[in-house]
Amino acid sequence: MPYFDAASSAPLHPVARQALLAALDEGWADPARLYREGRRARLLLDAAREAAAEAVGCRPDELTFTPSGTAAVHSGISGALAGRRRVGRHLVVSAVEHSSVLHSAAAHETRGGTFTEVPVDRAGAVSPAAYGEALRADTALACLQSANHEVGTVQPVPEVAELCRAAGVPLLVDAAQSLGWGPVPSGWSLLAASAHKWGGPSGVGLLAVRKGVRFAHQGPADERESGRAAGFENIPAIVAAAASLRAVRAEAEAESARLRGLVELIRARVPALVPEVEVVGDPVRRLPHLVTFSCLYVDGETLLHELDREGFAVSSGSSCTSSTLTPSHVLKAMGVLSEGNVRVSLPAGTTQDDVEHFLRVLPGSVAGVREKLGAPAAASPSPAVGASLVVDALGRRCPIPVIELAKVIGEVPVGGTVTVLSDDEAARLDIPAWCTMRGQEYVGEEPADRGSAYVVRRLS
Repeated sequence: MPYFDAASSAPLHPVARQALLAALDEGWADPARLYREGRRARLLLDAAREAAAEAVGCRPDELTFTPSGTAAVHSGISGALAGRRRVGRHLVVSAVEHSSVLHSAAAHETRGGTFTEVPVDRAGAVSPAAYGEALRADTALACLQSANHEVGTVQPVPEVAELCRAAGVPLLVDAAQSLGWGPVPSGWSLLAASAHKWGGPSGVGLLAVRKGVRFAHQGPADERESGRAAGFENIPAIVAAAASLRAVRAEAEAESARLRGLVELIRARVPALVPEVEVVGDPVRRLPHLVTFSCLYVDGETLLHELDREGFAVSSGSSCTSSTLTPSHVLKAMGVLSEGNVRVSLPAGTTQDDVEHFLRVLPGSVAGVREKLGAPAAASPSPAVGASLVVDALGRRCPIPVIELAKVIGEVPVGGTVTVLSDDEAARLDIPAWCTMRGQEYVGEEPADRGSAYVVRRLS
């Protein structure tokens, strides 16, 4: 079964498996002890730290192993904010950060702090100028991911880092998605990453804090990992994580070029094979293995199930998936279509045959879902029945409100309007996106007795 969800968790790298099995026999003892088994475990832990630090681009004593990438982000943000509390309690993040960053920002706010979300453009990238404007005299910390986990857009870390340096603000970079593909550009003050994103075992994260950055770990003190990660180190998993990071980085240049070609194939062929599709994310400044697209008139969860039945594992940021009731915050911040969203992230070793097979299967899967939902096959002019129409889609989840809009837009004359009543949060994103894709005018949103009224004017 082709697994196309490496951005969620990459398959375990063969080197990680070998290192894990070997370390289970050699690294089980307490590395803080002085007897032979303890010294052996300490040597393994120190070697893993040196290998990981070399890949990150920091000193070994600046790097801490944490129980996960999320724990690394939480610890990094809370520790940096606490260390610089005399400067202020203001935090700057981008609107498309991983949820671990946004959850930390929300928790900071509940404790009396403040934070600013820097918006992104339609490709998902922040403007360095806009980011710089968000920095204030009381800004204690800034956060910016190296590359987006949902659409693959690479962020302008060097430019933002320079602005932060000039303002005297440390920059935390979430490098979870990019570290396996190469070093993060210099200029960061703190860096977080997660081993299972590059083919290491789950349960291992990295937190690097540059010397000179004011940092005060929050929580009870612990003797291990410089006091920044409590508990007994999982040495076999840490050894496997460091070994796999070194291995994937050695393969990265060749594999990046190969997978980038396969992703280009998907980016070019999907819009040609499937009508009414929006490919999102920056077409150039992006991760080599990831592509995201959204399909009009499609229920994302149903499409994922259809693709799963065909043997493909992909993920979605649509609001109609069972894991969430609201659209992906990333797609929402970008202002792009969220319904029928599919994220394809290719693991190392993916073949062109796998991709070609996916491209053969996808059109039929999308068409089948659209047919089940009663989506219009194509826009067809109808005799005008009035200058305006109202579509009542209250209580119905997207993509149904958009489907009902598409069915009736031809029933009003050019210049006429259709008002869609909807209480689904996704409609706020998907109706304007539909207008952009179909060349109609989105007039705006108006209050209604229930939900909102979305007004669309027919232009053609």
